[in-house]
Amino acid sequence: MCALVVFLAAVFPAASADGLIVPNYMDPRERVPLPDLAPYSRIRFVTTVDFPPFSFLDQTGHLAGFHIDLARAICEELDVLPRCQIQALPWGELEGALEKGQAEALISGLAITAESRSKYRFTRAYLALPARFVLAGEASSGEDSAVALRGKRVGVLESTAHEVMLRDWFSETRPVTFTRTEWMFDALKAGNIDAVFGDGLQLSFWLSSRSAENCCRFFGGPYFSQAHLGEGLAIAVRPRNTSLAKAFDHALAALNRNGRFTELYLRWFPNGLY
Repeated sequence: MCALVVFLAAVFPAASADGLIVPNYMDPRERVPLPDLAPYSRIRFVTTVDFPPFSFLDQTGHLAGFHIDLARAICEELDVLPRCQIQALPWGELEGALEKGQAEALISGLAITAESRSKYRFTRAYLALPARFVLAGEASSGEDSAVALRGKRVGVLESTAHEVMLRDWFSETRPVTFTRTEWMFDALKAGNIDAVFGDGLQLSFWLSSRSAENCCRFFGGPYFSQAHLGEGLAIAVRPRNTSLAKAFDHALAALNRNGRFTELYLRWFPNGLY
């Protein structure tokens, strides 16, 4: 539970009309200055087509997703939409496009590490993906926290950051590792394990899917750990484009204040992550 308290204190969250927590990584009292963008004749974002719901090709073959809408909203907020372009590339070509000057910004979940910070300038994080527990809906001890899972069998994908986090943070649970997600979910529905622990985004979409059969629910959390899960999602630019990163920060702050970020978050994550 302390992990959730730390998160709430640092992120300035807001609740939507249906009670879902919407992340906000910008202090609403802060006003981020807007740099001059006149030197940028165009602002090219690059992303991938295989990272749903962030970026993917829809049924009509058009690029869609949270990152696509967010990039457009940022450009609208900066009043540079006619100069903005969004291009999809294979994951292995994204960093090269940025380094060679074929794009100005990368918006595709590039991990923020010491190595990547030495190569790129990142905006402030706009979304962190938490770890969550899920258990069968009827299984409840009356306490909605990980304390209730002491001694319980908890499924987790082996050799993942979530397995390491489960063992580090919740050492009194009994981890049961799986090599395939569907096998883990089947074991939960069959009652062979008491809960699962994993990526909150993946679990959110599974809970609302037909295959879940309304069996289960989030339990406790959310849980955040930079050591295990990274610093969150941010936009990367080349170091010399610091003014562009600051402009993106300005736009992200404005989108959080005017409610546009909340609108996009609820559109693409209707079941919430937190």
